[in-house]
Amino acid sequence: MQQPAKGLKRGLSARHIRFMALGSAIGTGLFYGSASAIQMAGPAVLLAYLIGGAAVFMVMRALGEMAVHNPVAGSFGQYASTYLGPMAGFILGWTYAFEMVIVGMADVTAFGIYMGFWFPEVSRWIWVLGIVSVVGGLNLCNVKVFGEMEFWLSLLKVAAIVAMILGGFGIMLFGISNAPGAQATDISNLWTQGGFMPNGVGGLIASFAVVMFAFGGIEIIGVTAGEAKDPQRVLPRAINAVPLRILLFYVLTMLVLMSIFPWQQIGSQGSPFVQIFDNLGISSAATILNIVVISAAVSAINSDIFGAGRMMYGLAQQGHAPKGFARLSRNGVPWLTVVVMSSALLLGVLLNYLIPENVFLLIASVATFATVWVWLMILFTQVAMRRSMSAEQVAQLKFPVPFWPYAPMAAIAFMLFIFGVLGYFPDTQAALIVGVVWIVLLVLAYLTWVKPAAGKTVPVEQEPFFSHR
Repeated sequence: MQQPAKGLKRGLSARHIRFMALGSAIGTGLFYGSASAIQMAGPAVLLAYLIGGAAVFMVMRALGEMAVHNPVAGSFGQYASTYLGPMAGFILGWTYAFEMVIVGMADVTAFGIYMGFWFPEVSRWIWVLGIVSVVGGLNLCNVKVFGEMEFWLSLLKVAAIVAMILGGFGIMLFGISNAPGAQATDISNLWTQGGFMPNGVGGLIASFAVVMFAFGGIEIIGVTAGEAKDPQRVLPRAINAVPLRILLFYVLTMLVLMSIFPWQQIGSQGSPFVQIFDNLGISSAATILNIVVISAAVSAINSDIFGAGRMMYGLAQQGHAPKGFARLSRNGVPWLTVVVMSSALLLGVLLNYLIPENVFLLIASVATFATVWVWLMILFTQVAMRRSMSAEQVAQLKFPVPFWPYAPMAAIAFMLFIFGVLGYFPDTQAALIVGVVWIVLLVLAYLTWVKPAAGKTVPVEQEPFFSHR
């Protein structure tokens, strides 16, 4: 049933989707959060990114198998409802929206920190309030305008990362440094500063909480595909390319950062990118990089509001959220979800006012719980789908998960391990408690309001999650 006048508009091209996924996952986690991971694990953080990246790639392949086999635009929320039951779909959809809110708070917090590089005397919460207002307004525009802006913002930070990697290798090769008392800038810094794993295996394990947060947002590919043409062709290409590019960016960037500068000093003054070049005496480069990381934060906030808004719109279509979330503006935008998402980000303003020093690690840890929960549910859903299929149906899959069933099972075990990491370390235990309470509240909400209403009312406008244009 096609209702183009009432549904979301298909205004996103393949390049929009690829760069939105890059933009969502290459943001605060790389430009700011990487410093926390480096402090925990030292140079061994490279292993954490490789292991975590491999697990995330399996999550994306699981999502891709389902999306290509059954390309409904509702993506993983609808797949969970189909193969695990309506309650699972309800919990997954709302946890993804929760993830985007929490990740958005981390991104706006990082934005405030970056602005402190230029204006240290201005309170951080003022910058946070300003950026939430601006990006919230931008998300009320036509989706094509949003996609185009996200493309250029993401392209800017991808270009900056490539330039930084190439420039870093140049510095390492030619030993350029203007910083007073500069130390050696070569790959030997990976093992001469207390060893490759200076904080032991415990430090490596602790870093996974931040490392997995860094990859969070990549699953937005599954949400954006509903507003793209030919998702069966676009999805496999994006899923194969984007995770590998992100992994490459993260590993090469960390390698360059820790080679140029001793790992102990990375991140002590805001973004490690800005700090590195500032300490090397390249003041103009530091200013330019600060502009880039600010653009990256704005891009990530943009994607966060978009992803949560579209998921809440889909939940409303299924009767799992207030009907108002399904109402569209004249531009085809679910305006109420944008307003609600922007209002939720204002909690970031309050947290930055109350606990400016500790807010990033707390938010990142809670976001890690929500992110890993979403990935775990995607993996479980894919396993359930496979078990519901005959051998003939499995043989006809166009984009099957590799190394079935061992790779998905290993990814599931790894996600459960991350929950154990959150519960073991004191700094992240609060995040696990918040996450468990959130899931319990969702179960109670479903049993109290959604399930009883399911038999009495018809969900808002029985049409696909996104209208086909």
